[in-house]
Amino acid sequence: MRFGRSAVPGVSSRRRAQSGWRTRLVAATVTAAALAVPTASLAAPSIASAAPAFGIAHRGAPGSFEELMVPSSMGPIKVQVQWARNGGSSAVYMLDGMRAQDDHSAWANSNEGDAPGIFANDDVNVVMPVGGQSSFYADWASPSNTNGQKFTYKWETFLTKELPNFLADYGVSRNNVAIAGLSMGGSAALMMAAYHRDMFKQATSMSGYLNLSAPGMREAIRVAMLDAGRYNVDSMAAPWSPAWLRMDPFVFAPQLKNLPMFISAGNGLPGRYDGVGSFGDAFNTGNAIALEALSMVNTRAFQARLGQISVPAQFDFTAQGTHKWGYWHDELIKARPQMLSALGLA
Repeated sequence: MRFGRSAVPGVSSRRRAQSGWRTRLVAATVTAAALAVPTASLAAPSIASAAPAFGIAHRGAPGSFEELMVPSSMGPIKVQVQWARNGGSSAVYMLDGMRAQDDHSAWANSNEGDAPGIFANDDVNVVMPVGGQSSFYADWASPSNTNGQKFTYKWETFLTKELPNFLADYGVSRNNVAIAGLSMGGSAALMMAAYHRDMFKQATSMSGYLNLSAPGMREAIRVAMLDAGRYNVDSMAAPWSPAWLRMDPFVFAPQLKNLPMFISAGNGLPGRYDGVGSFGDAFNTGNAIALEALSMVNTRAFQARLGQISVPAQFDFTAQGTHKWGYWHDELIKARPQMLSALGLA
């Protein structure tokens, strides 16, 4: 069933006119329950039917944008895609941060990450899943019990099984994929690549939290998750359990050997993208300074860890900046050459 065109915040009318946004719904029966959160509403849908296991689905013209509804154990997940410029099969998966919205990926927004613009001239499919607020893109132990969540997050399963299987029907490779993310998405990108080496050929972390088991980190994450949707970190994984340690890049670092990686963090000092006008600007900048400083400490520790076990990676600590989208946009530009090279596109 095909529905009407939909707009994405921040995407220019010129790009929409050129690309033609379309929404496809692939599910036999779908129901959704509303999940109330203070910062953004997050749908709690029922289980959708499986995608067809045969044939090649029709995809938009090369270089165009599309929104797909992808069946999953969590219900239908919106995925925004910019198809490869020349119809190629390689892909980059772009993961959002803690406050991921349920209507669009900030990577798709030309005023935020603008991944489509950065890869516009490359023969690579840009895949931007929508949603996952406070999830760390992990498979959770249970639904969050502090906000009435009606289903259990299973993001790792979605990103490594359900989504690639679905996209294969559109001619997208299951095993020539790069993955990148910021903040919680940064640590998640490394986790996906570490445990699914047959799928991911490169991983990028920007302002990630890469030492989750360091003293105080779990409680810092608890506070952040409660602030972003009232999610309970204990529903994700029990304290210091095998499931928690499995998520920690500092712990699984040896599994990243021979994987091309681009890893960055800012120094936490206000820079070109930090406003200083209103009280709101100052308050937001204060939060962004603290978050980026924590990321910097985590990332430096992870750098030392990789050095101890002789696992190389490309690190970038040159940016003066805080925990904001302008800096991540610039870091993705820096990461792009390594991503394309790992996919055999450069």
